[in-house]
Amino acid sequence: MEKSKKTGHIALLSANIFFGLNTPISRSLMPEILSPFTLTFFRIAGGAILFWLLSLVVKKEHVPKKDILLLFFASIFALSLNQLPFFVGLSMTSPIDASIVVTMLPIITMILAAIIIKEPITIKKAIGVLIGASGALILVLTSHNVNVGESNLVGNLIVLGAVVSFALYLTLFKGLIMRYSAITLMKWMFLFGTIMIYPFCYQPINTTDFSLLSSDIYLRILYMVVIATFFAYMLIPVGQKVLRPTTFSMYNYVQPIVASMLAVWMGIDQFGIEKGLSGVLVFVGVYIVNTSKSKVQLDAERQEKNK
Repeated sequence: MEKSKKTGHIALLSANIFFGLNTPISRSLMPEILSPFTLTFFRIAGGAILFWLLSLVVKKEHVPKKDILLLFFASIFALSLNQLPFFVGLSMTSPIDASIVVTMLPIITMILAAIIIKEPITIKKAIGVLIGASGALILVLTSHNVNVGESNLVGNLIVLGAVVSFALYLTLFKGLIMRYSAITLMKWMFLFGTIMIYPFCYQPINTTDFSLLSSDIYLRILYMVVIATFFAYMLIPVGQKVLRPTTFSMYNYVQPIVASMLAVWMGIDQFGIEKGLSGVLVFVGVYIVNTSKSKVQLDAERQEKNK
């Protein structure tokens, strides 16, 4: 495996571990303690502050106006139409339902990549996506931990909308991602994201009595902002630059595994054979998708045959 691709895989695995831990942490705060609007604003505004502070001590990259406009639209799909709807939907439905909906990301991404950037849907790739999905679904559906929240159709549809939005981001903006460092990309995207969601979050923030929040709650918010946002989103472009959108999205299946392991560690779930099987299936699926042939490889084979 090329060194750059190996680095990309490690980056995406790490980011999705951070995301996986964040799902139960965020759900434990919503909606009883904090509004999903307040929590989303903390996440995106906190990320914007940290990325801009870091940008002050690294080499500055020039971004032309046309690319700043593209970054604005990228932030709509990756943050505004992803993070806020996801948290709102998650606060309305159960974590299990949300996890099942999120497993559709690689499938949706594979279809959109085929339509938008003409990335072929090979039999091998489709099999890999389905194997990975089966692993994630086995884990979610056999989970024994106590559920928080009840199934809700509207909440599930909102989460699905957030998933589709992120899939569009992965396929529409790969060229833009290739041109800049993670810090440059994220400082602009999180700035635009903060500006766009503020009107929706203003009232919930104003009605929150922060003096009533315990130190434990602030620690959970701190994890969400620093680890699951700042560090995780810094790692995402590293993988995005070198891996295809479908391969990128396959790492989404790691999140329910991590969330389940956290539940086991907290003593609210037990480790069983289904968890081991689901982990194996997810990583086998990632491997199959990663080794499937890309558009470039298939085009090269056709040219070779036509000689």
